[in-house]
Amino acid sequence: MVKGTFLLTFDDKIKILTDLVQGEFMQLGSRETENERFAHYLTKTYRKTASLIANALKATAVIAQADDNVAEVAFQYGRNIGLAFQLVDDMLDFVSSTEQMGKPTAADLKLGLATAPVLFACEKYPELNPMVMRRFSEPGDVERAFELVHKSHGLEQTRFLAKKHCNEAIRLAQELTESPYQKGLQVVADLVINRMK
Repeated sequence: MVKGTFLLTFDDKIKILTDLVQGEFMQLGSRETENERFAHYLTKTYRKTASLIANALKATAVIAQADDNVAEVAFQYGRNIGLAFQLVDDMLDFVSSTEQMGKPTAADLKLGLATAPVLFACEKYPELNPMVMRRFSEPGDVERAFELVHKSHGLEQTRFLAKKHCNEAIRLAQELTESPYQKGLQVVADLVINRMK
């Protein structure tokens, strides 16, 4: 390995697995206050989705013997792409058909999960808060939450946040040396924000 670069240690590999497992467990929990809930959601999203992408890109930079700065850019790019990917996925759960997604719509609600569109909708419709706490378990909760998300700006706010992460990923990609690969990283960000399934 070139001097000045770093290796993914055993601890790094354990961290990736730990993030995935913790993300799954975090998905099972709820938080009392709205601010805690959204922070919890973002941390869970990083651990469950973005950590794997971020660390895979960092590992690729390390294998290519890139310097520490490029490895960190790769990590942050992957973190932002991963967060955006999950935000779009959570949004599509409310707007795509079963045929498009390959899974039923409102699947997350039916599993008792409050994703970004729901958490944003809570701002306009506080009646969602008790539903979130009981994990949409009472009859009519899923249908009512689905309706309120569509009546709120929750979907637009989720898309805005996803776009913000994609824009940051593009900015990070622009820090890299110009090449077809660098352009490809920018295209990936566009694909993430515009995907329909």
